[in-house]
Amino acid sequence: MRPLRPRRADPNAMTFVEHLAELRRRLIVAIVAVTLGAAVGYALYPSVLHVLLEPLCEVERVRRCELYVTSPLDGFTIRLKVAAVVGLFLASPIVLWELWRFVAPGLRRGERRLTAGFLIASVLLFVLGGAVAWLVYPRALGFFQSAAGAPVHAIYTPQSYLSLLLVLIVAFGVAFLFPVVLSGLELANVVSPTALVRHRRAAWLTIIVVVAVVIPTNDPYSLTAMTVPLLVFYELSILVGKLALRRRQRPSAAASQ
Repeated sequence: MRPLRPRRADPNAMTFVEHLAELRRRLIVAIVAVTLGAAVGYALYPSVLHVLLEPLCEVERVRRCELYVTSPLDGFTIRLKVAAVVGLFLASPIVLWELWRFVAPGLRRGERRLTAGFLIASVLLFVLGGAVAWLVYPRALGFFQSAAGAPVHAIYTPQSYLSLLLVLIVAFGVAFLFPVVLSGLELANVVSPTALVRHRRAAWLTIIVVVAVVIPTNDPYSLTAMTVPLLVFYELSILVGKLALRRRQRPSAAASQ
C-alpha cells in the first residue's frame, strides 16, 4: 500500500513553493502594469515635461524655462526616466492591489474586508507624497541657489534637474505609505499599539535619522515636509491599531457573557 500523504492542518494554507509562485505571478502582473503605464508616459512626455518644469519656472520667475543637454543621449534617457515614473504612478493602484492580495491571506476574514480601504488609502497617500515633493521642490531649488550666492547662475541639464525631482517624487510617494504598512503590521499582529507607544521616542528618532539619510537634497524644506507627516502618520497608526484591537475584543467579550 502507498503511504498516505499527511494532511495540512489548514486546507487553505500554502507551502513555501506555492508562496514563491504566488509572489512571482503578482510581480509579473505589477511589472506589466508599470510597463504599460510607462508607454503612456512616453507618449505624454511633452505635457508631463511642461508640468515638471513649473518648479524651475517659479524659481527663475519666468514664463518659459529651459534645460540644456550636454550629450546626444541625454534627451532620450531622461524621457525614459520620466516615462518610468509616470508608469509607476499610473500603475500604482494595480501594484498596490497585487501587494495587498499577496499579504491578505495572512489576515483574518474580517480584516480582509478592509482591502478596498487599504488600497484607496495607499493610492491616495502615494499620490499625495508625490504632490508634496512637487510643491516643495521650488523652495529646495531656491534654497540651493541662494546658498550659492547672487553671482552664481544655475544652468540645469535634464539629468541634474529632472532626475532629482523624480527621485524626490518617488521617495515622498513611498514614504507616505508608511501608515498603511504600519497599520497592516498591527492588523497582522506583528506589532501592537502598546509596543508602538512604548518605543515612541526611539521610533521618532529613527524616522528623523532615516529621512535625513535617505532624502537626496537634505534641504530644510524637504526634510520638514517629509519628517513631520511621518511623525503624524506614526501617531495615527497607533490610533488605528487601538481601534482595531477594541473591535477584536468586542466579539470575545460578548462570547464570554
